[in-house]
Amino acid sequence: MSEAVVRQRLLIVLTVFAAIAVLGFAVPLALSDAANRTEALVSRGSSDVDRFAAMAEAATTSGDDSALAEAANRFHAMGGDPVLIVDATGGPIADAGVNPRDPAVENALVAARRNETARLPERLTPWSSRSALFSRPLGPDPRAGGAVMIEASTDRARADIARDWTMIGSAAVIAMMGFGLLAVGLSRWVVRPLGGLSRAVADLTALLPARTAVTDRAPRPGSLATEHGGPPEIRALAESFDAMAFAMADSVDAQRRLVADTAHSMRNPLSAMAVRLDSLEAVVPAPAAATLRGAQAEVDRLIGLLNGLLSLATAETPRGFDTPNPRDDTHCDAVSVVADRTDAWRDAYDEADRRLCSPVTASRAQVAAPADALAQILDVALSNSYLHAGADARVTVSIAVEPTSVVVTVSDDGKGVSEQELPCLTRRFYRGCDVDGVGSGLGLPIAVALANRYGGQIMVESVQPHGLSVAIRLPAVALP
Repeated sequence: MSEAVVRQRLLIVLTVFAAIAVLGFAVPLALSDAANRTEALVSRGSSDVDRFAAMAEAATTSGDDSALAEAANRFHAMGGDPVLIVDATGGPIADAGVNPRDPAVENALVAARRNETARLPERLTPWSSRSALFSRPLGPDPRAGGAVMIEASTDRARADIARDWTMIGSAAVIAMMGFGLLAVGLSRWVVRPLGGLSRAVADLTALLPARTAVTDRAPRPGSLATEHGGPPEIRALAESFDAMAFAMADSVDAQRRLVADTAHSMRNPLSAMAVRLDSLEAVVPAPAAATLRGAQAEVDRLIGLLNGLLSLATAETPRGFDTPNPRDDTHCDAVSVVADRTDAWRDAYDEADRRLCSPVTASRAQVAAPADALAQILDVALSNSYLHAGADARVTVSIAVEPTSVVVTVSDDGKGVSEQELPCLTRRFYRGCDVDGVGSGLGLPIAVALANRYGGQIMVESVQPHGLSVAIRLPAVALP
């Protein structure tokens, strides 16, 4: 995948979003500023025209127009806008800088004398007209009176709007530049590890066998799909991950087959050796009998190790790489499994002068694990207590139902183990210091692998004042 292409695409997307955000702030602000300037101009022009209309009505009542003309001239001379006041016939009463022959002026006066609403600017812009006409009729009857008109200049308002828009535009440009620099840094920061990952995946994919390509086999349930959307570079990366996932599945399958085939191949000659050794018992001289029994014990131990290794390899295989089996149950009732296994072990415990108790009060406790897996884990815990707890030990199997999990605990009041040995009990092939020749050291590792396989865990702890506890925590399944 080209890192530059992906960075360019990401940069374009970030820039577009930044532009939308800046324009979404700058445009309404500029329009609002123009509206405020326009409103101020309209307010000032309307106030001035109303003031001159009141003065004109008073002059008409008194019959003296000289003061009105003088006021209009003085207003215009002091920097005000041009003013025009006409009588009912359209003749000028006061004219301070307005051209009465201007068509726009004539139309505004005619509209005012008809009592029509003046057309005022809605929103000024820097390129709007240089003046705005404000007019209103005189007296209650416009046809019997005259009209007042002020030609208000928009130069100052337009200059203010142009200045404000320039400032807003400059701020928008600066913000865009800042966003652009941020987008460049962000795109590089995001794409750099993706580019490294893509190159590493491409190099690794090139080493994979051709038969593990995505198109050569159907995807497993829950794996990545073979058809991807998005940019071509991302699609290529996803396809490379698919190829690696299938290669990993093949590797796990090959490892499991190797362990199974090796165990099967070695088990057969070992079984044949065990039969041959058993047949020698009748002819072996008495001095060699002890040696023969030792050889038989070693052969039995080797067969047990092979069986344990096969069980451990199967337990440690991730569930996603299993061959789907529609007959497999995804959950079971822990109460019934505990009852079955304690009943199966009770006679052995009684013969060894050990007490096995199961004070289970729950009626049902569904866990997210098959019954055979939970039974295998319980057999490991019960076997350890049976072999190592010691004479007269009391072994208790209990069930605690929690909101999201179920905990099955096998605890005893036997001799237990030291605190230093507790972390080592789940290591492969580890056997305690006080353990005799029985066992291969694979029981608890197999149980831990099975529990982890189904989202659970196993906790091995000491019991006060002496003893050992094995707690099996598995995810709970809500009852229908």
